[in-house]
Amino acid sequence: MIRFNQAIVKTPCPEMVDGLTTADLGKPGYEKAIRQHGRYVQVLKDLGLEVMVLPPDGKFPDSTFVEDTALLTPRGAVITRPGAPSRRGETAAIRKTLTGYFSDLREINAPGTVDAGDILQVESHYYIGLSERTSQSGANQMIRILNDWGYSASTIPLKNMLHLKSGVAYLGNNLMAVAGELIGRPEFAHFDQIKIIAEESYAANCLSINGSILMPAGFPVTGEAFRKTGQPVIEIDLSEFRKLDGGLSCLSLRF
Repeated sequence: MIRFNQAIVKTPCPEMVDGLTTADLGKPGYEKAIRQHGRYVQVLKDLGLEVMVLPPDGKFPDSTFVEDTALLTPRGAVITRPGAPSRRGETAAIRKTLTGYFSDLREINAPGTVDAGDILQVESHYYIGLSERTSQSGANQMIRILNDWGYSASTIPLKNMLHLKSGVAYLGNNLMAVAGELIGRPEFAHFDQIKIIAEESYAANCLSINGSILMPAGFPVTGEAFRKTGQPVIEIDLSEFRKLDGGLSCLSLRF
């Protein structure tokens, strides 16, 4: 398992209340979102990560979801081309930041689109979800870059999920958390699986960081299943980000 020692996050801007969403859970409360984001950052620090906190950018209401703008690997970084046109301007700030960390910096070009929320790393293999935000053309570009760095990659067509990582997370030691349409997929048949019940599917977007599992608060069945792995489980309230279709992985770039 990769041990993370760095993370990049971006402070939510007040304009986040008008961000993109399909959740139908109402508008997020900005002050509460700021508190939740602060708690998220503190947890990353407690787990040993040095966290760079980028300032808010009101031009891009969804820009706190930094994960979608880049894929970070041990051998280089890829600036994506987000599927939502309103988010494409977010990559400029991320590119500027990443030049300080990565000597090999590639990018996805038009007409291809990629949201990195559609990319799941499992050791040296990358699964890429084909969604409304990630096109076949974008995925093909990403696969060529990953292959160039010595990694393997494959695609998984999605029917209902916004992003691949809306429904799957790799927890290490051949263990996956899976939910929704990804339960029973042949691509994941060789993994041990924790199958998330439909009522708690939001909890499938969790993170394994340096020996601990981070999960959204409020999903007791999933929490119990995670605790049975023997790993420490840390719950974080993400109610305001859930209103914008955002989850744990969306809020940081980890490397």
